Amino acid sequence: MPQMTAHQNVWRIAGPLIISNLTVPLLGIVDTAVVGHLDEAYHVGAVAIGAVIFGVVFWGFGFLRMGTTGITAQAYGKGDHQELRATLCRALLLAIGFSLLILVLQVPIASLAFYWLDGSELVEQQANVYYDIRVFSAPATLMNYALLGWFLGMQNARMPLYIMLMVNIVNMILDVIFVMLWNYGANGVAWASLIAEYTGVLFAFWLVRKELRRFPGEWPMASLRRKDKLREMISINKNIFIRNLCLMFSLAFFTAQGARFGDVVLAANAVLFHFQTLMAYGLDGFAHAAEALVGKAIGGKNRVAYYDVIKTSSFWAVIVSVGFSLVYYFAGPALISMMTDIEAVRREAMYYLPWVVFLPLVSVWSFLFDGIYIGAMRAKEMRNTMLLSTFMVFLPAWYLLLPLGNHGLWLAFMLFILARGISMAVLFNRIAVRSEFNS
Repeated sequence: MPQMTAHQNVWRIAGPLIISNLTVPLLGIVDTAVVGHLDEAYHVGAVAIGAVIFGVVFWGFGFLRMGTTGITAQAYGKGDHQELRATLCRALLLAIGFSLLILVLQVPIASLAFYWLDGSELVEQQANVYYDIRVFSAPATLMNYALLGWFLGMQNARMPLYIMLMVNIVNMILDVIFVMLWNYGANGVAWASLIAEYTGVLFAFWLVRKELRRFPGEWPMASLRRKDKLREMISINKNIFIRNLCLMFSLAFFTAQGARFGDVVLAANAVLFHFQTLMAYGLDGFAHAAEALVGKAIGGKNRVAYYDVIKTSSFWAVIVSVGFSLVYYFAGPALISMMTDIEAVRREAMYYLPWVVFLPLVSVWSFLFDGIYIGAMRAKEMRNTMLLSTFMVFLPAWYLLLPLGNHGLWLAFMLFILARGISMAVLFNRIAVRSEFNS
């Protein structure tokens, strides 16, 4: 069988992941669309606030995917089948533990979230309904993170594609049934998400059983108690956890500040933010490819493959980011109209559309470096650049730009994304990556 080129190797992983990733923001667009065609703008705002809360709560634990990918990829590069199984078990145990913590703390989490987000009375009422249902999807959501990360580290992008398609197709179908046919509103969107997540995790376990047939071995129960491996996973996950909290804080802060400008601006920002999310998940396909292939190259001590992955992933990520900008420039008005027929929200979204046209060109670098750092297990550096971008750039920029209103909010967000890319690029040049390949 002929050896794949660097471009083929990247696309072998990035292609399926781009498709699976794009189903996530498409689901958010469907969520917005089904409530966006109801009578009032507060329905859109309620789902937006509910989604932000669970974005913070759940994706704060996104280290379960990121950390699992890097460790699994390096074990795969070494050909260590026992460690592949042990890594999966450790990740799932962490997922179950953290999800139980979320359920125990669900009331104080809700109180803090709604106090801070500060939407209108109608928005908060509907968002509370959404929260009370969606919170019980925590075990399935966090286990899915661990399972997706493990499959990616196994260099298998098809399984995450199948899992995400299962989750999001079920979710979209139930959205239509619960909201458009049965008129359940925000609670219908929440029930759809909950049922879809549990469907996805059951399907994922079935796929794990199939995958492990290719890698014969036993479940190394003694290895699960190895303190050095546990410390390594906890250290990586701790730093990624802090990084994710900063990111989700920034996104929640963006939504909260938009809410202070009124329900129409909140709804317009929610519609436009789907453009950014769609682009982020698309470009993340190349970041995920970099995670898997960089980790494998380091595990196998293959310096040539390592640099090939970085160059090839960068090349394609830039091309795709330009494509997103062009699509948003020419098709932006049509996409806005698809998501809502509330005229005031449409007008407001069109007014701020230029910001999301330029965002892909700024965002591409931070996404790509995330993948490289995760594959190299450089979580500490990821954490430091995110802390810098959040607290030394985004927040000061917002308060300085406050007189510009919502335009100032979008500009501050763009500076935050730009700071992430620049700081990671600068720090990358100082990291002694070559030491990873020493015997």
